Amino acid sequence: MTASAFFLPLGEQRFAATAATRGPWSPDSQHAGPPAALLGRAVERREGAREGFRVVRMTFEILRPVPLGEVSVAVREAETGRSVERVEAELRTAEGKVAVRAQALRIRVGEPAELADLPTIESPLAVPGPEQSAAQVFPMPWDEGYHTAMEMRFAHGSATERGPAAAWFRMRLPLVADEETSGLCRVLIAADSGNGISGTLDFRRHTYVNPDLSVHLRRPPEGEWVGLDAQTSVDQAGIGLADALLLDEKGVIGRSAQSLFIAAR
Repeated sequence: MTASAFFLPLGEQRFAATAATRGPWSPDSQHAGPPAALLGRAVERREGAREGFRVVRMTFEILRPVPLGEVSVAVREAETGRSVERVEAELRTAEGKVAVRAQALRIRVGEPAELADLPTIESPLAVPGPEQSAAQVFPMPWDEGYHTAMEMRFAHGSATERGPAAAWFRMRLPLVADEETSGLCRVLIAADSGNGISGTLDFRRHTYVNPDLSVHLRRPPEGEWVGLDAQTSVDQAGIGLADALLLDEKGVIGRSAQSLFIAAR
């Protein structure tokens, strides 16, 4: 059966991960993008969250593979200041093991009257937009997963060629069934693909798994498409870095980075 969403709500911050979350390394584990987005959703929707604050950074520590099936999330306010606050969140497996740990930094949005003279500085779009880009699908060995639940269009580079690439991502499904997906969650579900689109190693001979993800946002995305202009560098010690500019159709909205653990298959 084709999934209708990445996650189905089970109540009390519990969710069933569908086949749409399946990642590239195992048929039984998730791509890290959907869990990251689910934690972003928890941060945005937490009880007692102050209005007028925006998530400007989220960092994720991916402690173990996230299995398909039931997961739960927990969120708490860690530190609060007048203009800045830090929020912590965790995603746990059905057995209660922490699979992903996240920290979010939220900054108070300024009042327009206070910032009337502040210029808006946009970094122009340096790659073709989604309408001018070529549709491609990641060549994964299963019929349903993240690669089919996300529409992908490559502005340069390719899903099957190694090296730097820029690609646009659009969700075909809601993050959680019967909900509208926020701009933050649309960025987070795409941002973990930086290493996937810009890999420098042969997927058949090496694994290059990221144990972390950091996302900085200057502003939320406008529109449904989120772009990544990414490149990956590796060291013979088996450590790499995937670095990407985050885009919408107006220009640069932020940056993401992933540390990589590299091993021979």
